[in-house]
Amino acid sequence: MTGQISNSTSPEIGETARWRDTRLSPAERADELIPLMTLEEKVAQLVGVWVGADASGGGVAPHQADMTDGDVDWESAIQYGLGQLTRPFGTVPVDPVAGARSLAASQAQIAAASRFGIPALVHEECLTGFAAWGATVYPAPLSWGASFDPELVEEMAGRIGRSMRAAGVHQGLAPVMDVTRDYRWGRTEETIGEDPYLVGTIGAAYVRGLEGAGIVATLKHFAGYSVSKGGRNLAPVSMGRRELADVILPPFEMAIREGGARSVMNSYAEIDGVPVAADEDMLTRLLRDEWGFSGTVVADYFSIRFLERLHGVARDGADAARLALRAGIDVELPTVDTFGAPLIEAVKNGEIDEELIDRALRRVLMQKAELGLLDEDWQSLPENVDSLRLDDETSQDVALRLARESIILLRNTGGILPLDTARRVALVGPVADDPLAMLGCYSFPVHIGEHPEHGLGLDIPTLRQALGRVIPDLVYEPGCSVTGDDTSGIAAAVAAAADSDVCVLAVGDRSGLFGRGTSGEGCDVTDLRLPGVQSELVRAVLATGTPVVLVLLAGRPYALGEEVDAAAAIVYAFFPGQLGGQALAEVLTGAVNPSGRLPVSVPREIGGQPATYLAPRLAHRSSVSSTDPTPAFPFGHGMSYTTFEWSDASVLGPDGRPRGDQAGPAEWAVDGEATVAVTVRNTGSRAGAEVVQLYLHDPVAQTTRPVVRLIGYQRVPLEPGEAARVTFTVPADVTSFTGVHGRRIVEPGDVELRFARSSADTAATLSLRLVGTEREVGHQRRLRPLVRVDRVAPASSPLKEAEE
Repeated sequence: MTGQISNSTSPEIGETARWRDTRLSPAERADELIPLMTLEEKVAQLVGVWVGADASGGGVAPHQADMTDGDVDWESAIQYGLGQLTRPFGTVPVDPVAGARSLAASQAQIAAASRFGIPALVHEECLTGFAAWGATVYPAPLSWGASFDPELVEEMAGRIGRSMRAAGVHQGLAPVMDVTRDYRWGRTEETIGEDPYLVGTIGAAYVRGLEGAGIVATLKHFAGYSVSKGGRNLAPVSMGRRELADVILPPFEMAIREGGARSVMNSYAEIDGVPVAADEDMLTRLLRDEWGFSGTVVADYFSIRFLERLHGVARDGADAARLALRAGIDVELPTVDTFGAPLIEAVKNGEIDEELIDRALRRVLMQKAELGLLDEDWQSLPENVDSLRLDDETSQDVALRLARESIILLRNTGGILPLDTARRVALVGPVADDPLAMLGCYSFPVHIGEHPEHGLGLDIPTLRQALGRVIPDLVYEPGCSVTGDDTSGIAAAVAAAADSDVCVLAVGDRSGLFGRGTSGEGCDVTDLRLPGVQSELVRAVLATGTPVVLVLLAGRPYALGEEVDAAAAIVYAFFPGQLGGQALAEVLTGAVNPSGRLPVSVPREIGGQPATYLAPRLAHRSSVSSTDPTPAFPFGHGMSYTTFEWSDASVLGPDGRPRGDQAGPAEWAVDGEATVAVTVRNTGSRAGAEVVQLYLHDPVAQTTRPVVRLIGYQRVPLEPGEAARVTFTVPADVTSFTGVHGRRIVEPGDVELRFARSSADTAATLSLRLVGTEREVGHQRRLRPLVRVDRVAPASSPLKEAEE
């Protein structure tokens, strides 16, 4: 076989050894191999090596220069074997075929250099697609949330995973399962939204797609990273145990149970003074003992050394390694540091028990066995490598469909949209003609930075280019840049707008890393005003009196205050990917009917943070405070070019029929199910998709509860005149929360299930009463309702029946 590796120096080590036997379970194979290994060979399996990482210049992360040596002594690094190879495609631009061949050669060297002939597990970033030069860039995670379409997200992740496997990669560092809590945090763009149910269902779908393609999905960042004080990256976290249990942890739980994630990456956060990288209660007791997770925990880059240098809980590298291993971290990434010489010396000196290394090693070897990396017929070179393409028509089609579904129409006064392409249209704004305005910070072109000699590697049409194809006389003026204080271009933009029938005003972000952008990792902000002088541009253009379509291309929700009440229409897109410009043009001109819904609330005031919809009564508007946190547009909001009518909401009985008139709320056993249904009809003249959202309202509970929280949703495409009956069978488990004694309970009492168009727009309210005694539930509780969609007209056959 091409690239087959066999290193058989003895019957115990070579291809006749029991650990090579594929008939044994991964655990049995690991148990056979571990006793044969020296300490150095064991530790080598617990580290990554980052070849070619530049430790100098403006493109590196803070602290990277302190802990990364770009000149890796390759022979020394692999002499005892190697656990992981870090980002062979995602470090510098490389042709995919050449990169796959180079990776295969490296793997052959790794296998040949050590006694056991075991290759490295290769990991890459893949949040908006395989982070490799020339690979399809899909919409950013906030766009996934905006689609409310887990099936399409799963399809996207499957495409990403297959492209990674075809290049020789085994593990993807995605998805981000953090629930955004403060939009000032730069990494808001990497989150799926502000609601744990939406994050969990969409994130689990991504995991299923990636794992189904044979790639180990890595959940980030476990846990609490998004709750940092002040919205600052890598800042302390002071949340209570209920916020952790009821908001932050459920998406991770769902992605493990329903997605099948095989890896978790620790959070950089320190929660109430305990860094997660050293938190045994989090990484072992909860994750493994309670949840039953059996995969690997990999360190976020440099986070083990951070225990010494940033958190101050370790005295040196060896102490940091001890704390991390004891807590439950198995692999140090991105490159060997504390798990190298400091760990080996500490074990030999008796400071660290070798059993901790064996525990981590067993998990690593089990995963390698699952991936076929312990098999004697393992191949270093992927099949059909010379035909490898990372950006093909099928992938582009998925990226385009997801971009279309994710674009959100927030306002459409007077039906100004779709645009009349025969009218005089001005396009104004700094993101209107910038291809990078479509991309998030973990896309290859943004994440890796400037390599002019290679170009972007992709054709990324801008909004100007896409609109220009259907509006030949389109007038364009940038007005200003995304950042900076130069207002000299505003006058020309105002003149262009004033001389037009309608003005499309495109403002927003330029994603980047560690202050090199306005959104992205390390690009945090102190308030939610538009970057630079874009707010001045908006006010000046609105003052012309020309009808304005405000388009936001951004990585976070920006405050839309009173000045934008004058905008005739508002469209929001969260970094919609390489074909986002086309999708936006199609929505603006009516070729595509918008169907996205907000995965985050859009605030009105620039400083009212943190404030998501998921808040108890005390956090909402009241007469005892002069500030009003009510958003300009609520979570779940989105409009269409057609209209929908909701009717016949009812609680169904065991026979599937609406319950008759009865005194008081319908009874719902604390260990049972409630079935509710609503009919949605497209009453407009064109096809469209409605998103039916189901919220829980618990008016009286033993701890304060969010006024409403999402517990189910269904995207329903309908032709003109067509209707569908949407039925949710809701287990009482989904009403559970952390009670006053710290246990997750289902509490008897009156509740409401609300069918709604958004978190603030209820179409129908159904009253129910949970009956029985207080019931404790745990990790095996049911996490979501069963959803069924039946066409009412013209057909009556089921459209769909699935765990939503």
